[in-house]
Order: sequence, then C-alpha cells, then structure tokens
Amino acid sequence: MPSAWNPTQYDRFRDERSQPFFDLLGLVQPIPGGRAIDLGCGTGELTKVLHERVQARATIGLDNSETMLERSHEFAGNGLSFKLGTIVRFAPRKPFDLVFSNAAVQWAPDHAGLFPRLVAGLADGGQLAVQMPANHDYPSHIVAHEVAGEEPFRAELAGYTRQVPVQAPEWYASLLDGLGMREQHVRLQVYGHHLASRGDVVEWVKGTVLTDYQQRMRPEVFAAYLARYRERLLPLLAEAKPYFYPFKRILIWAKK
Repeated sequence: MPSAWNPTQYDRFRDERSQPFFDLLGLVQPIPGGRAIDLGCGTGELTKVLHERVQARATIGLDNSETMLERSHEFAGNGLSFKLGTIVRFAPRKPFDLVFSNAAVQWAPDHAGLFPRLVAGLADGGQLAVQMPANHDYPSHIVAHEVAGEEPFRAELAGYTRQVPVQAPEWYASLLDGLGMREQHVRLQVYGHHLASRGDVVEWVKGTVLTDYQQRMRPEVFAAYLARYRERLLPLLAEAKPYFYPFKRILIWAKK
C-alpha cells in the first residue's frame, strides 16, 4: 500500500510532537564512538539531534515511509545515514550501543515478541530508549476505530480495524526485567496541548492515527470517512478555545 504519511500534516504540531523526543533523549547516556539506530526516524531532522547529542560514531535512521524519508538527505553525513525499512523485521547482524525509537513502535504488532528482539539487538551495556503514544482510550482514537466499523467504510476496509498493541507501563517494566535489563526507567506522562479549537484534534490525528485507514481507502471513501469521523467526534469534545488536548505517552529507557 502507498504510504499515507504526510510530513507537512505531521509537522502542523511540530513543537508538541517534538517535546517527548527531547524528554526521551534526556534519559539516554552518551555513547562516544558508538553505534545507534533510530527506528521510525521520519524526516530525520530529530535523528540528527540524536546523533550529535549521544556522540555516536555512526547512526542509522530507519523508516518505512518513502515520503517521510524524502527530506532525510538534508541531514545525512558525518556518520549519519538513512535507509528504508521496517521495525517488524529488526534483527541486526551487528548489535547497537543504542536502539532508539520515538513515536513509532506503536505501529508494530506483538510487543511481547518485538521487545525481546529490540533487546537482542543491543551490545553489552547498550541502551534501549522508546517513546510511544498511549492515548488509545481517548475519544479521538476510540471514534476513529468505531467509524471504521461502520458502512460503507467497513466494506472498503474488508473488516479491518486497527488493533492497538500498546500495553500498560508496568507490563513493559516487567518484560524488560525478565529480559535481564540491569537498569530501567519506565513512566507514563501526560502531555497537555493547547490547540486552537476542538476541530484541531481532527487535524492532529489526520497526521498519525488516521493514516492507517487512509492508506486502505480510496480517496473519495476516505473523505467520507473523515466527514463522519468529525461528525461523531466533535460533540464529544468541549467547545473551548483553546482546546486542551491531554495526550498520554509511555517513555522507556533501559540498559543491558
């Protein structure tokens, strides 16, 4: 399926989306002369910050969206490179000193199987740093999946609705401990975003959650889906300007 990721749409809330990256990066210890990989690197702009801050000798930015990677050449060089690939096939032949992923692994299924592979890709003393949204119980996300189950969208999607793989923070803490990680920091954090109006919540999810349905629908059907989504969602949100959008995220750091 063609990628529905749109860098312009995603960057409409650039500052809000960037803050969790910097919070996660703040947990990471420098790896002078080491190797790092950024899984789900997007355009690569923040990967360049990661590369420089951790003092890596070599960093790879990996993403499965060609449209997001189109800008990555602007940031490549001095040990930083980018490639097209997917998190679900992550199994490096040579381990990394840092496996980093900001707002990406929520798209990968089966976290019980994924996280052991992420840990296996670490060298001794290596670090795992992951940030992922955990807002799947908020109306903006619940309604997206409910509308996908309505006709004619259900038929267009052949019955597909997104299954969220994200677990509770303590689940990840227990898993990492069982995988032998010597140190860890796992927390749930609520990021409060002041959007211009409740209508901007639709614009927010158009850049992320709704892309999963957009890439599976013909454009005219997705346009109808979006209208129905807006119709159902907005009455559930307070009519306030600005609109306060609380967004939960899980931040994970662990050392092997």
